[in-house]
Amino acid sequence: MGVAVMISTAFFLALLNDMFFAMIPAIGFALVFNVPPKALKYCAIGGALGHGCRFALMHWGLSIEWATLCAATLVGMIGVHWSHRFLAHPKVFTVAAMIPMVPGVFAFKAMIALVEINHRGFTPELWGLLVENMLKAVFIVASLAIGLAMPGLLFYRRRPVV
Repeated sequence: MGVAVMISTAFFLALLNDMFFAMIPAIGFALVFNVPPKALKYCAIGGALGHGCRFALMHWGLSIEWATLCAATLVGMIGVHWSHRFLAHPKVFTVAAMIPMVPGVFAFKAMIALVEINHRGFTPELWGLLVENMLKAVFIVASLAIGLAMPGLLFYRRRPVV
């Protein structure tokens, strides 16, 4: 019993840490995008919930691409709810909240591999590194875009799905 409590406490503390540090870029980019001051806290909460959801899903074994899709869909749904509640466009709440999930590390590693191929020449290891990181970055960005569009696809359709 004691070990399970320690593991769940460690996970909970790591989740809180992840969520706190995801709030910072969400607020920063909300300021860059000129989000109204009253909406800044919602951007921070959205960023924390999205990144925390992705962190938890990855902890439970889901790949980063699928975890990002689920987290982006969650942020999109919450953004639609807040937009109805506060009479603002959903993008006010969602775009800045998605920024912490942008795959900068994978894109950077792909660019470094590309520069190394250009500098040193082709090797199968560098090519594999380039392709792996580039595809991962592309799929994560696609997951963010699809997750952001999901509420519009589900709620704002003029024709029925079936």
